[in-house]
Amino acid sequence: MKFSLFTNNGPLNSPLVWEAVKAGLNRLGHSVDENNLDTDIPVIWSLLWNGRMMKNKSIWNTFRQQHRKVLVIEVGGIKRNITWKVGINGINRAGEFGPLNNNDSRVKQFELSLRPWRTEGDHILLCLQHDKSEQWASMPPLEKYVKDTVEKIRQYTDRKIVVRPHPRCPLKTMPVLDNVGYEIPRQIKNTYDDFDLNFANAWAVISHSSNPGIHAVLNGIPAFVSEESLAYDVGNSDFSTIASPKTPDRQQWLNDYTHTEWTIEEIAQGIPFSRLTF
Repeated sequence: MKFSLFTNNGPLNSPLVWEAVKAGLNRLGHSVDENNLDTDIPVIWSLLWNGRMMKNKSIWNTFRQQHRKVLVIEVGGIKRNITWKVGINGINRAGEFGPLNNNDSRVKQFELSLRPWRTEGDHILLCLQHDKSEQWASMPPLEKYVKDTVEKIRQYTDRKIVVRPHPRCPLKTMPVLDNVGYEIPRQIKNTYDDFDLNFANAWAVISHSSNPGIHAVLNGIPAFVSEESLAYDVGNSDFSTIASPKTPDRQQWLNDYTHTEWTIEEIAQGIPFSRLTF
């Protein structure tokens, strides 16, 4: 099968990952070139239609409108800039990452553990996303989303709500709402693009489909997410339960989650591609 890597449309830290993707696909017998629409499957970086990745949108639309597959590479959440998501037709729960019901080998490899479910906390953390992402395509403007979400939550609890904008997508205006505060993300010193994410004293986390929902679940904090979130199967989706969220068993979920992200060495060996159906 012929793949084309759209290397011109990746972030500054993508070259080593592109090299690994090419090596891994070649290892499995596929042919690989670059920046060529005459291909069976394009390989693009992320579904964020902004900056260097903006041109990927037309590639995505062209192939998906023809019901053709797109291989998507994205920065991972297990170990940011160490592991990378590799999926077909999406980066979160909408994507295909291979078989489920995996064992815990990668949980052990990454030395991950699940903290006990939290039973106390003084606020609800509302984490926003980048509005130029395909993940947000059917969603309202961020300011309206904040107001609407706060209104829905207020039907069931008067806990303080802390709104955290996406690190690279600040709110144009911060709606002034009763018992609602704002937390501005801060970049971690000496990192490429890591930002602080403080769950201290959070009763619950709200995240439409991005990494904060996953990180909340790992840390034992109930997450309220959409069906597009990789945390959906162990999360909550109805604010009516926000006073007593579901706290399901998470082990199988964690086993499967660790099979959505891969190191550069594993990608170069072709491991994630061998799990996918092209």
